[in-house]
Amino acid sequence: MAFSRDPLDELIVPDGTETQERDVVTDGDVLVGGRSTVEFGVRGRNVLAGEGAEFGGAIEADGDCRLDMWCDVADNVLVGQDAYIGERVHVGGRLKVAGDLDIGDDVEIEDGFEANGWIVIRNPMPTIVFLFVYLKHLLLIGEDDTAQQLVSELLEDDEDAEAEPLVIPQNATVGDDAWRVSTPATIGDDCRLHGNVRAETIDVGTACNIFGSLRARGDITVGDDTRIHGDVTTRNGDVELGSETRILGDVSCGDLELGPDAEVDGTIRAAGEITMGTTEREQE
Repeated sequence: MAFSRDPLDELIVPDGTETQERDVVTDGDVLVGGRSTVEFGVRGRNVLAGEGAEFGGAIEADGDCRLDMWCDVADNVLVGQDAYIGERVHVGGRLKVAGDLDIGDDVEIEDGFEANGWIVIRNPMPTIVFLFVYLKHLLLIGEDDTAQQLVSELLEDDEDAEAEPLVIPQNATVGDDAWRVSTPATIGDDCRLHGNVRAETIDVGTACNIFGSLRARGDITVGDDTRIHGDVTTRNGDVELGSETRILGDVSCGDLELGPDAEVDGTIRAAGEITMGTTEREQE
């Protein structure tokens, strides 16, 4: 995972991510910025959340789970390896840890906890805050190679280190109603998501199914064979629709580029030019 800027300045949904009933499910890590609200539960490899993050469901981490102070989890927290729970964290269900548990003061766990390894009661370091502040400092002073080396060392023993993490920026809201961020949003290939996406710019990959609309201040790009169950609207940008993409709503933008066999079921409002792609057969 390469960092060329602040690691939490973009919503990143990796390939194959799905919302299943009340959970967001991904193969890689889950990184949640401070003071964000995730109305779903989350399932991933390692789960790391910044100060004051809220989860509307359970957390299931195959690896480690690190929750900084004031986090609130509405349901169970199930951890396959070690857990680091900051002070004043609230867990609405049961905390179950297969490895060691490092837990802070004034933590409230409504249904109790168990750990198979060591249990240490203290104030653990807010890992995600330290990690990202340190990485940001390295990038600001131009130490890109050092920052990349740090990330590589953190992930080098992980069999699934190649899997891109799900990254939710600070102060974001993610739920059935909307995925709302004030940053760019990138959604990978083969994703199946519920909720309207609201971001600075939006880039959706191929073969996705988004059960909601897309709205951005800037450009919106939708990959091939993707279906959007709602409107696609940009305030000051352009829209590009890939081959065989279908929009089950209206499109409103500056310039519009339609790929071969792209369909818009609703009304098209383009202040600029509309360009239509051609298939290979038509080009011949």
